[in-house]
Amino acid sequence: MSVGATTSAPLSPASDTSMVTSAFSLVDYVVFILLLVLSLAIGLYHACRGWGRHTVGRLLMADRQMGCFPVALSLLATFQSAVAILGVPSEIYRFGTQYWFLGCSYFLGLLIPAHIFIPVFYRLHLTSAYEYLELRFNKIVRVCGTVTFIFQMVIYMGVVLYVPSLALNAVTGFDPWLSVLTLGIVCTLYTALGGLKAVIWTDVFQTLIMILGQLTVIIVGSAKVGGFGHVWDVASQHGYISGIELDPDPFVRHTFWTLAIGGIFMMLSLFGVNQAQVQRYLSSRTEKAAILSCYAVFPCQQLVLCISCLIGLVMFAYYKEYPISIQQSQAAPDQFVLYFVMDLLKGLPGLPGLFVACIFSGCLSTISSAFNSLATVTMEDLIRPWYPQLSEGRAIMISRLLAFGYGLLCLGMAYISSQLGPVLQAAISIFGMVGGPLLGLFCLGIFFPCANPPGAIVGLLAGLIMAFWIGIGNIMTNMGSGTAPSPFNGSSFSLPSNLTTTYMNTLMPSTTRSRPAGLQRLYSLSYLWYSAHNSTTVIVVGLIVSLLTGRMRGRTLNPRTIYPVLPRLLALLPLSCQKRLHCKSYSQDLSMEPTVFPEKMSNGMLKGSRDKEAMAVAEEGLAYQGSSATFILQETSL
Repeated sequence: MSVGATTSAPLSPASDTSMVTSAFSLVDYVVFILLLVLSLAIGLYHACRGWGRHTVGRLLMADRQMGCFPVALSLLATFQSAVAILGVPSEIYRFGTQYWFLGCSYFLGLLIPAHIFIPVFYRLHLTSAYEYLELRFNKIVRVCGTVTFIFQMVIYMGVVLYVPSLALNAVTGFDPWLSVLTLGIVCTLYTALGGLKAVIWTDVFQTLIMILGQLTVIIVGSAKVGGFGHVWDVASQHGYISGIELDPDPFVRHTFWTLAIGGIFMMLSLFGVNQAQVQRYLSSRTEKAAILSCYAVFPCQQLVLCISCLIGLVMFAYYKEYPISIQQSQAAPDQFVLYFVMDLLKGLPGLPGLFVACIFSGCLSTISSAFNSLATVTMEDLIRPWYPQLSEGRAIMISRLLAFGYGLLCLGMAYISSQLGPVLQAAISIFGMVGGPLLGLFCLGIFFPCANPPGAIVGLLAGLIMAFWIGIGNIMTNMGSGTAPSPFNGSSFSLPSNLTTTYMNTLMPSTTRSRPAGLQRLYSLSYLWYSAHNSTTVIVVGLIVSLLTGRMRGRTLNPRTIYPVLPRLLALLPLSCQKRLHCKSYSQDLSMEPTVFPEKMSNGMLKGSRDKEAMAVAEEGLAYQGSSATFILQETSL
């Protein structure tokens, strides 16, 4: 799909805000403050409930007693950040509905985690997803994965806090640092004190606020332009309803294949192996509840994507009938929606405040998930292995201090983000570039029994090098050509001092440039293929190194860390074919005894609160089928 470019300069945050602040009344401020107060109240309620009887398991994993409904909404809230609320409608408003086809990737992007990643992780009874890497490979691989994740999230969370606050400042006159401090302090308090249960239930509340705020914009906007049917007709007349573009070129920014297939890998990196999401699966009371929560996210995500896209169409139809303001015409892409909402909802006290609360709900849900997941992996992967005799009381105190510490670090990263200028795009791209190699590392362990620790380490390094090579190469190429640098395909927007423009140009690049040649063509790879490309690099390099270093000879392989792809495929064959292939039927009920891992034992007794957890594993009969285990062990001995 060809896309146009705009050369209008964005509005500086210091520009005249008198016209827009008048749309934000006292009622709007009350609605916005209520969001913060209620979010904090939910968190403090769960912090005070049972005070003195808290355990590390309760703080980090909500006692593994969460139902599928709150877990599903928490998964959705983490995915639906303020960036998506501002960015997706802007994308539709500028370039049409091609982006809507990203919804095609949601099916496999959630089906695969539900039936592969969740069963493997849940049956191993993990707290941190990176525990899996030690059980499958060794402790060094686990530390490498943990450090990579921490680097990814620390870079990202300051940006996701600061940039929407700056966009809001340009439109409503909110002081950006007051927004940053308020959100940071509120989020840190309820995350550190209430733990994962507080995070999940505040996510539920914030998800409802996000949906309510967006639906308000659609209803009021479509009513003002003559109904939603008229909105669709206007978009169709101007060619904004995109057809299926089947161009297989991976260097075209958005095509059906890029969105549907490249999007699957992006979804897997988010919902399959990201600790912020995996931790919610593992907090479910049963494996079935965890799988159901993943299924429940699918229609919710489709709904949220539709709502965001419809806002973009309503905004397009609205400005075909009403004159666009001077501020809107000069605004950065991420400010389009805010200006539209302030223009649309003026004279309706409380509704502008509701939409601002919607944006800040996206910030709170994303940041609280980051705090909690970072505290968990630091505690479980970097502290507990070195201090196995840590008492329960001290572990709780350290976990809370970690959450507070990451909250302060988030504020520090927000300040650094304000000073980075154009380099901010490199920080944003890191989040996307690191997700692919981590996905590849987990896939290498789960699907390939012959992969060994040297292969895993070298594969991860190769994937990270490839990711940064393409990402930084793209930035340097764009800077050399005098355009605004964008890790994801570039943008021809003039480079502003406004960091929000930089941020959203990174998320939604938008230009038609002359087709590069040679090595520079690789740098123009569509951002949606980044995860697929980098994860494939990890798998290919990891397998080559593993084959060259003797596969798994001399190493013990726990069959429960493997997803038996070939036995499951053979089980689909008729019994006569299976007998000819000399393989046992996968339906045979030959189970192995559930494993209690040595690192969770101390003199025959389980550490801390994990005795109940191990008993739950045994009671559930979490065993792989005998035929699968036999095949895997034979495979590794080849």
